[in-house]
Amino acid sequence: MNDHTVRDDATSPPNQLLAALQADEWQRWAPYLEWVSLSAGQVLCESGDTPAFVYFPTSAVVSLMSSTRDGGSAELAVVGHDGMIGIAVFMGGNAMPSAAVVQATGVALRLSASTLKSLLQRSVPTLQVLLRYAQALMAQVAQTALCNRYHSIDQQLSRRLLLGFDRSADDALSMTHEDAARLLGVRREGITAAAQRLQQGGVIRYWRGRIRVLDRARLEQRACECYASVANEQSRLLAC
Repeated sequence: MNDHTVRDDATSPPNQLLAALQADEWQRWAPYLEWVSLSAGQVLCESGDTPAFVYFPTSAVVSLMSSTRDGGSAELAVVGHDGMIGIAVFMGGNAMPSAAVVQATGVALRLSASTLKSLLQRSVPTLQVLLRYAQALMAQVAQTALCNRYHSIDQQLSRRLLLGFDRSADDALSMTHEDAARLLGVRREGITAAAQRLQQGGVIRYWRGRIRVLDRARLEQRACECYASVANEQSRLLAC
């Protein structure tokens, strides 16, 4: 897909965070936003870097990743059409505390960091919306840390699948066992066993690196309370 600017007469923001803006603000932002294609594995920003752009995914899914010196890694949060990548631009710290890596291929709306700062200087209500989203994202990071420490791999995998489906425009996730192990920071064998239990229980169908949910209610039952906590907090903050 070639980059192109969103028409200034567009009335339906394709991203939930953008949809939370006031109508006149969306009209003001639209001319500056451009569509970009994102590919799985693409690094949008490294940890410690100052973002040149912020991204509002529409069909792509992006992981915020933290890594150790010896090559270990784990996902801190997952962002899709619910939010944005690059909150450091308006939080005052400038540098990204984690790497932003595309998990699922798709598209996003991109805005230069300098333009975002300029737009926010003219709209306190819009800044407040983005700050509430930042709070929701930090709540997800905190809940992920708790989940990884206290809950089983089965619960962690169920939580991550639900978060992924909530933020994806597809009805099936592209995720291998190796991908899931890397995201959760656990051994691949543990993911394989957990995925087999979910599939044997009729909760998911897994094939060739693709996962489809067969029984959403039972998947939510298999997940820990961390999933509901994150979902409820984001709904509360963005409904303000």
